[in-house]
Amino acid sequence: MRIIILATFLLWISSSAADAQKNLTTAELLAKSSPNDWRNLDPENTVYLELEKGRVVIELAPEFAPKHVANVKALAREGYFDGLAILRAQDNYVVQWGDPNAEKPEARKIKNGKATLPPEFERKIDSKMEFTRLPDDDVYAKEVGFWRGFPVARDPKSHETWLIHEYGMVGAGRDNAPDSGGGAELYVVIGQAPRHLDRNVTLVGRVLKGMELLSELPRGLGPLGFYDKPEQRTPIKSMRVASDVPANERTNIEVLRTDTFLFRQLVEARRNRREEWFVRPAGKIGIENVPVPVRVK
Repeated sequence: MRIIILATFLLWISSSAADAQKNLTTAELLAKSSPNDWRNLDPENTVYLELEKGRVVIELAPEFAPKHVANVKALAREGYFDGLAILRAQDNYVVQWGDPNAEKPEARKIKNGKATLPPEFERKIDSKMEFTRLPDDDVYAKEVGFWRGFPVARDPKSHETWLIHEYGMVGAGRDNAPDSGGGAELYVVIGQAPRHLDRNVTLVGRVLKGMELLSELPRGLGPLGFYDKPEQRTPIKSMRVASDVPANERTNIEVLRTDTFLFRQLVEARRNRREEWFVRPAGKIGIENVPVPVRVK
């Protein structure tokens, strides 16, 4: 009898602790995170976009766009982006950078990289790839969730998966032909998630730090938000692969792992906001409303 009572008591304690954990806010959950809940960036798949006002840190996703990622790194290593400019800032859409003279004879010559590549809009699902699926339906895909912090969609019927356009995601600009991009011209989403672009543009990564340096730029007044005067453009000091930068000059960032119980709790906390301000928790969540926490060490 004593054994049964003890077991029941321990079960109640465990259940009460789990219920208490469920009622925590996102801030409270993060405060209880352990070192194992975080991961370091791979410097070989991180690039720094250096602007006059500071550094933009971009994590690349070679598992989804291996050829484009390799090309972006090759272009960075040959100094292709150094001295180019931010050409476009379209409100609630994207900021884009590249060569202002791309269509002219004086265009910057590419040495080791490539001007264009075949598109990498999606890839086949790999059962070994982690995938933390969101519990709610999505308008654009059968399943959505996260892979190593990146927002991804999946279609079990076609066995395809792809990166999702949302705030901070970085893509390779292209013309009408699907193979007319390659990474020499890049853009970052600064507005509401333009999901209609999914599987139409190759996404190569996402901004983890420095979004304010891009999102606060003056909007271009030309068509599609392009700057119509050269003096309106923001110069690019350099773009470097983090592994090529001395260790003491790197930005040491940790990203919350998305394959953990803690992250699933965070998703649930955002589906049903428990902060005092909220009167009616939504009870649902879209992929664009799940920020992946990042911290500088």
